[in-house]
Amino acid sequence: MMTSEMIVTFGGGKKVNADFNGFTMHTDQSTYAGGEGSAPEPFSLFLASIGTCAGFFVLSFCQSRGIPTEGIRIVQSHVVRESGRGIGKIELSIELPGDFPEKYQDAVINAANLCAVKRHIQDPPEIVVTTVTR
Repeated sequence: MMTSEMIVTFGGGKKVNADFNGFTMHTDQSTYAGGEGSAPEPFSLFLASIGTCAGFFVLSFCQSRGIPTEGIRIVQSHVVRESGRGIGKIELSIELPGDFPEKYQDAVINAANLCAVKRHIQDPPEIVVTTVTR
């Protein structure tokens, strides 16, 4: 079984950082939540991972067919649950320029749906939390 590790550390105040594959992802809480607002909140990174993952697949689709990507963007919207707690729906709208080949419009949606983040949300992994004393 292959495993990989991410190391999460605390950076003072409400800052929490994650080191993974040679990169450090910084997070903080908003000033409203007691942080400094110096970095995205963890939930914002989660939401961004959905849009950027879909964007990667749209980009790759276009690049593999020589389709220019200028003017293409993805607008991600979050619909709050009726209870007012949490997000009940995430919508991705792929905005295409007028000269985008019509024959590829459905295919670009299929490409965005290949996103691994989306697949993991739809079939979530087991999350196990333990403690270890060093």
